Amino acid sequence: MADALKSALVAEARALGFADCAITRPGAIPEAADRLAAFVAQGHHGEMSWMAERMGWRGNPAALWPEARSIVMLADAYTPAHDPLALLEHPERGIISAYALGADYHDVVKKRLKQLGRWLIAEAGGAIKVFVDTAPVMEKPLAAAAGLGWQGKHTNLLSRRHGNWLFLGAIFTTLDLVADAPERDHCGSCRACLDICPTAAFPAPYRLDARRCISYLTIEHKGPVPLELRAKLGNRIYGCDDCLAICPWNKFARTAAQARYAARDGMIAPDLAELACLDDAGFRARFAGSPIKRIGRNRFVRNVLYAIGNSGRHSLRAAAQRLCDDPDPVVADAARWAAARLSTPPK
Repeated sequence: MADALKSALVAEARALGFADCAITRPGAIPEAADRLAAFVAQGHHGEMSWMAERMGWRGNPAALWPEARSIVMLADAYTPAHDPLALLEHPERGIISAYALGADYHDVVKKRLKQLGRWLIAEAGGAIKVFVDTAPVMEKPLAAAAGLGWQGKHTNLLSRRHGNWLFLGAIFTTLDLVADAPERDHCGSCRACLDICPTAAFPAPYRLDARRCISYLTIEHKGPVPLELRAKLGNRIYGCDDCLAICPWNKFARTAAQARYAARDGMIAPDLAELACLDDAGFRARFAGSPIKRIGRNRFVRNVLYAIGNSGRHSLRAAAQRLCDDPDPVVADAARWAAARLSTPPK
């Protein structure tokens, strides 16, 4: 009976478009709390204070909901149709992380998690709670414990069946479901993800210093980016996919099943000069329904200006100069930096 329910659950998850589904226990990641504590103690979380404030729940899934007996982990593929690394060859255009090119994954994943949860209740009863990256849940260690993959040297979840272009979701349930075995590490001696990082954000394999990570700097970091890191951002204006895109396991990655993850018009390699002109209303209109919207116009235009400064295109200097007196001091600082970088015309 238990095995039949599990088989039916996995089949239903795949029918809903999830790439994979597996089950673990709330107590399956006992090492997570100590690893998180060390990460925070070293300051590697940067300005992400919510990691420190909610460590008790994040490091112990059982504390988040004591009644939960099983955790259903879901993987949702968002494999891009283009090569993100190829966009580095067009410095006059910006690079937006593949996960943010389409609809906000929080909405897309959560809707189907709730559908799967309702199906599970109808079939077997119990109660559920669903989570998609907005609660103190350590999805990657839980997904590894469930056997969906392993955390690679870049700290992201990696699967032999699906590569590493994966969103993760969790259904906590009071049902006692049959747990899966964890996956072992298959990175071997490969260090492609470590070596490609432009900012050397990995102090060691399987360890990330978010303060040097371009995804953190362009999304989570609120103030000016440190001077020594600005040039290393290149033309990445929202997130960074380098460590994901270089992974050789992506040869097994399948095209995203969800059409809503497909890139919206104007999202792949947008023109930097055009983006620099966005005011608050224009920014909100352009990125409505996108995860990009949450960082706001000022932080986004700051990123665009760093990319303009790194472009080497003197023709973009005027776009930076127009913002040297922007009301936002961080934007104005980025504009002056970019204009100074482009002050010498090409010979």
